[in-house]
Amino acid sequence: MTATVSVPLDNEGFLLNRDDWSEEIAAELARTDDFEITEQVMAFIREARAMYEEDGVVPPIRIFAKKQKVSTKDLYDIFKKGPMKLICKWGGLPKPTGCV
Repeated sequence: MTATVSVPLDNEGFLLNRDDWSEEIAAELARTDDFEITEQVMAFIREARAMYEEDGVVPPIRIFAKKQKVSTKDLYDIFKKGPMKLICKWGGLPKPTGCV
């Protein structure tokens, strides 16, 4: 089943306008990737958004994991591939650069 997202996206599925983001949109975006957002995942998304608002940049995975009191392995176990890319994609944040 492919979900239809009701806001404009770029060719990789990232929001074109960060102001379009909501938790409902996050769930829609995750469903398009065949992923069901849990409360834990939504908490990660909320925290990444807060860190972005504070610092103006997407947090590197090691810093993010440490702040969440999880290991990078834990994040990979939950997200399977590219945890920060998915957190940013579903969280309406810019695509992370560098090692994600």
